Amino acid sequence: MTVVKETALFLGKFLYYFMESLIFHIIPRPKKRVVGEIVLITGAGSGLGRLLALKFIHLRAIVVILDINQKSLDETYKLAQEQSSARVHAYTCDCSKKQDIYKVAEQVKKEVGDVTILINNAGIVTGKPFLETSDDEVEKSFLVNALSHIWTYKAFLPAMMANNHGHLVCISSAAGLIGMNGLGDYCASKFAAFGFAESIYFELRKLKKHGIKTTIVCPFFFKTGMFSGCSTKFPLILPLLETEYIANKIINAILEEQVYLITPKMVSIATWLKHTISSEMSLALGDFLGIFNSMDTFRGRVATDKALIHQSSENQNETT
Repeated sequence: MTVVKETALFLGKFLYYFMESLIFHIIPRPKKRVVGEIVLITGAGSGLGRLLALKFIHLRAIVVILDINQKSLDETYKLAQEQSSARVHAYTCDCSKKQDIYKVAEQVKKEVGDVTILINNAGIVTGKPFLETSDDEVEKSFLVNALSHIWTYKAFLPAMMANNHGHLVCISSAAGLIGMNGLGDYCASKFAAFGFAESIYFELRKLKKHGIKTTIVCPFFFKTGMFSGCSTKFPLILPLLETEYIANKIINAILEEQVYLITPKMVSIATWLKHTISSEMSLALGDFLGIFNSMDTFRGRVATDKALIHQSSENQNETT
């Protein structure tokens, strides 16, 4: 009888959530307010992190920005201060160093308050074939792209747990779902970040901490200096994403409390196919899409992100 009851309960829940999903594909999900929430963003000195900071300030959140580069951090802080509603706090932090994170976390708690939205955005890309990647570069990739997430969770999650209120945001990557040549250390670290964030999401659910939300972001390459030179064979199917676009998608995912944001759709399809069709068929698809050649012209961070900031300033009203 217990099995019958459990099966009936499962089918009821499954049908309910299926209908809910269909409805929210037609009607936008309700958006939560973040006014007065304390939002901490790592890697906020440039690119995506900077755009996210400016957009959260526009939404009247209290924003804490972290970056290893003091000059870039100062530029983001200055841009943020230009908004009349700005409540922003800046801290220099090397996210590859656990003690740096813990030290800054204590400062933030004392000077700003308990962080309620944590966005682990800091990341680095080596972009070399595996055997050309030094041990130090591999370690750095894991320290910044994966282990820093663990240390920030250790620092800020206890207060969220105590209040049963918060939001954890992991900026992973499509390369955290599907391996790519030329990105061995990056893929490994992003797979790790995805797995860690997802496991904590399940753990919080088991503990019935339903007030703490999770959003895991897996975008394809986007147009910042970090991915400068990356290419795509079919931009209509697998486009290089505009940073403004992905920033808006992330903001909406947080406000709508989406657990997964995988974009563009082809990444979701490719991930499903990877586990469904034969490996030879997957390789044929990868060859056709040109995925295995995306890193052939990779240059890395060779340009500034000033154009992105001007674009963001002109499009602040499009955030939601």
